[in-house]
Amino acid sequence: MMRTIIWFVYFWLHLIYVSIYIPSVKRLMKKGAIDERRRLVQKIAYNWSRKLIGLTGSTIEVEGLENIPRGPVLFASNHQGNFDIPLLLANIPKPVAFVAKIELKKLPLVSSWMEYMECVFIDRKDMRQSLRTIGSAIEILKSGQSMVIFPEGTRSKSSEIQPFKPGSLKMAARAGVKIVPVTIIDSYKIMEANNNKIKPAKVKIIFSNPIETEDLDKATDLTVKTFQVIKENLQKPV
Repeated sequence: MMRTIIWFVYFWLHLIYVSIYIPSVKRLMKKGAIDERRRLVQKIAYNWSRKLIGLTGSTIEVEGLENIPRGPVLFASNHQGNFDIPLLLANIPKPVAFVAKIELKKLPLVSSWMEYMECVFIDRKDMRQSLRTIGSAIEILKSGQSMVIFPEGTRSKSSEIQPFKPGSLKMAARAGVKIVPVTIIDSYKIMEANNNKIKPAKVKIIFSNPIETEDLDKATDLTVKTFQVIKENLQKPV
């Protein structure tokens, strides 16, 4: 229980501390220094996430970093638990934004930094808003920023993988970027498996070979292809 309390205290105190960088981020935004601003925000998010993961006492194994191509990509990951976002922020070696559920926009400070990261918030109950959000994500990808999406739409809270939302990966084809399937194994054991108490776990992250979206046969369903890659990785012995 003490580990959980310490973790949450650090979570909020560090968010308050990094507020000192907000003027610098806004200044770079005003200057139009997009790449410099993205690197600064990534550095802040990386350091914060590494510390958050470290406080859990967990061991993280990462495989396949060499499969991440240069330039913007869409990382498509399974979603086991609350720690998936910091796990990816701490282990993807380039600036990324997230396609996030709109509920996260209500969190003070967290939502502000997500906006600085260029995250987009999707309301699956509002089709028009969802389409506008996907349009924004496509433009962000085209601008050179990589993005992360959880095609399941919600946490599985287990080792199982849920069906992907139909068409959730079409933005990659429309933006002309590759999809990198990401498999997260056992992240739910950090919190969700323990009645939301934080405990150490052994987590593995696999970055698979990128999937080309250009010149694909129109009958090819990107969600099915990506789903199969991740599902096969989940079935391999750890």
